[in-house]
Amino acid sequence: MKEYIEHTLLRQDAKSDDVKKILDEAIEYGFLGVCVNPCNVKFAKQYLKENKGASINVVTVVGFPLGQNTTEIKILETIDAIKNGADEIDMVLNVGRLKERDDAYIINEISGIKMACQGKILKVIIETDLLTKDEIKKACELCVKGGANFVKTSTGFVKNGVGAKVEDVQLMYKTVKDAGLKVKASGGIRDRETAQKMIEAGASRLGTSSGVAIVNQ
Repeated sequence: MKEYIEHTLLRQDAKSDDVKKILDEAIEYGFLGVCVNPCNVKFAKQYLKENKGASINVVTVVGFPLGQNTTEIKILETIDAIKNGADEIDMVLNVGRLKERDDAYIINEISGIKMACQGKILKVIIETDLLTKDEIKKACELCVKGGANFVKTSTGFVKNGVGAKVEDVQLMYKTVKDAGLKVKASGGIRDRETAQKMIEAGASRLGTSSGVAIVNQ
C-alpha cells in the first residue's frame, strides 16, 4: 500500500513543523511521495535529501485549488516549482472552460504546462465532484490530447464534495488506460478499505493526508 501513497499536506494554515512531520512520516513509512504547497517545495526537497529520503518524490500543485488562474500564471508556477526541486506537478483543470466545451483552451493549457515540466510527471486534477460522467470522460480525453501523464480526481477543496469515488476512478481508468495515462485518486481516502477499493478500480496513486493511518490498519 505504501508504494501508492502521496502523503499530502495542502492546508492553508500548515506551518513548517507540520511540513516536517509529514516528511518524517514519509521517510519512516517509505511512502512514494509527499504533496505540499509550492512554498514548501524547496524545504521538502532539501530535508528529504538530508534525512535519507531522497528517493521520495516531492509533488506540488499548480493553479490550486480553483484552476482559474491564467494559463500563463500556471506555467510560471510550474517553472518555479521545477526550479525549486519539484519532481511532479498536479495542475488544476479550468472546469469553467471544460463546461463551456472550450477544448482548445484545455488542450493548450495542459500542453503548455507539460512543456514547462521539463520531462517531469504532470497530473491533471479534473475535480470530479463538479462534473457529470460525460464531462469526466471528456476531461480525460482532453488530458490525453494535452500530453498529461495522469488524471486525478479531486483537490479536496470543493465544499460538500465527496472526493474520489470508485465509479469515477473506474471511468477515468477505462478512458485513459489505452493511451498510457494513469489515475490518481485523491479526496476522502482515509482508511485502508477505501484505499484498496481505489486501487482495484484502477488508481496507480493515492493522494491522502491519512497515509499513516491507512498503512497501520
